[in-house]
Amino acid sequence: MRLGVLGAAISLLLGTSLAESNLTTPQSTRQILQGDFKPPQVWENANLVRNTNLEKSYVRETVNLVIKNTDKSPQSEYYFPFDYDVIGNVGGFEVRNRNDDTKTKFKVTTAALAAVLDGDVSSKPTQYFVIHLPTPVQSEDSITLSISYHLLNSLMPLPAAIKQDEKQYLTYSFSAYFPSAYPTLKQKTKLKSPSADVPEYSTTKGLTKSADPTKEGSALTYGPYDTTTPPFTSHPVTVRYEFTKPVLLSTTLSRSLEVSHWGGNLATEDHYALTNTGAHLSNHFSRVSWATQNFYVQSNQISTPALRQLNLALPALSADPYYTDDIGNVSTSRFRPTPRTSPTRPANLELKPRYPLFGGWNYTFRIGWNAPLSSYVRALAAKPSTYVLRAPLLSPPVNPEGLSIGAYSLDVLLPEGATIQSHEIVGPSLPDFEVEEGTTKTFMDTTLGRTRLTLKARNVVDEIRDAELLVTYEYTTAAALRKPLSIVAGFVAVFVVLWAVGQLDTSIGKKKVA
Repeated sequence: MRLGVLGAAISLLLGTSLAESNLTTPQSTRQILQGDFKPPQVWENANLVRNTNLEKSYVRETVNLVIKNTDKSPQSEYYFPFDYDVIGNVGGFEVRNRNDDTKTKFKVTTAALAAVLDGDVSSKPTQYFVIHLPTPVQSEDSITLSISYHLLNSLMPLPAAIKQDEKQYLTYSFSAYFPSAYPTLKQKTKLKSPSADVPEYSTTKGLTKSADPTKEGSALTYGPYDTTTPPFTSHPVTVRYEFTKPVLLSTTLSRSLEVSHWGGNLATEDHYALTNTGAHLSNHFSRVSWATQNFYVQSNQISTPALRQLNLALPALSADPYYTDDIGNVSTSRFRPTPRTSPTRPANLELKPRYPLFGGWNYTFRIGWNAPLSSYVRALAAKPSTYVLRAPLLSPPVNPEGLSIGAYSLDVLLPEGATIQSHEIVGPSLPDFEVEEGTTKTFMDTTLGRTRLTLKARNVVDEIRDAELLVTYEYTTAAALRKPLSIVAGFVAVFVVLWAVGQLDTSIGKKKVA
């Protein structure tokens, strides 16, 4: 069975979803385009290879392409297009020079028509990521780019509802021709699915002399296409493949890091709003069938698209973990602390939800733990009272299906009186962050409140587990003594008031003199 008509139908469904998620990048990184903008035809894609990975619950794409400057003047901007309904699902867009050993990231901004920003989306025009090359490319010269990004909400279950013990299949719709804004001389697309069970996929006619695509195990290859492809040329295709794991999405994930110098502690807490966006159940859930099925799942004889367990690798030396949901404490859990013989080894937390998470089911919970502050904060010898906090952006589950996050936020609470000097985010697959500084009043704070650094982002995936936040802040001795002195002063004031009240003569009559 081939999916020509099905691919078009699913593409239409994707086109009508999540339109409100477009333009989620910070305002400072946008470029406003006027009129019916088309990128200047100053580039030519000499060779393009797209690698699409479907092994997780989101799509990961890497595009390696050789671009040639066909204009007479040097060029430093390359426009990378996305459909209006797709760009709102793009995250972690990164560009590097493939031949540069330093792997330095290029500056990237987003571009949209002024009409879109004004709310006119009737035509749903193409939008762009603008890649700013660090050095202009001279006429007739070339540069090799490596572009990577991931797509959320791009996998559709088919059938949309299955029985409790049936297999789950997902579909992914895309274009066999890469939708570039410039002519492409040669290109191909390689897809990697999680298993060799790929029962249906679209075929092309006339694009190549041989069968297209070619299938080898769990891999599909569309192309190579050696004829020149005009700009914005597309050829819709769809692939349907087995996915034996849950399709996990956390619609929101809120993380807080609380730094305490007096307690020598870093307290971390994560709030998850988890949902399984895979195939729904076509009938009622059967606890008896699940108990039988779970026996074979535990023995690795079969797999299930329902979430059974979350495995979380907490940072080394993590202690005092807690895990609660909307009902209360989650008792079905197991915590393995960092061994004393391996102080750098992560702690492990196994957490089982109160019920298996089938397609369309939700589960809201939070986890928290403490860790020694000395593992994350260092004092700068050259600058007295200046410290550097180095902490992970995320400690997501290490489940093989992966996790995508719709809206991510991080609050870093520094001690009261601390002053933020600078901050930096390092790591792979980083989204565009909105940064805000402010104060938050917590327990036993004075009028100032704790210094707060807030990061917000959209379309985040679990690959940022290797990314870290570096915050440089100043925390003077006077600021450190502010809270204990205020507490002491408060107690002294209370005792003085009590003493003064005790000295008052509250008797009604006059005292008799002997």
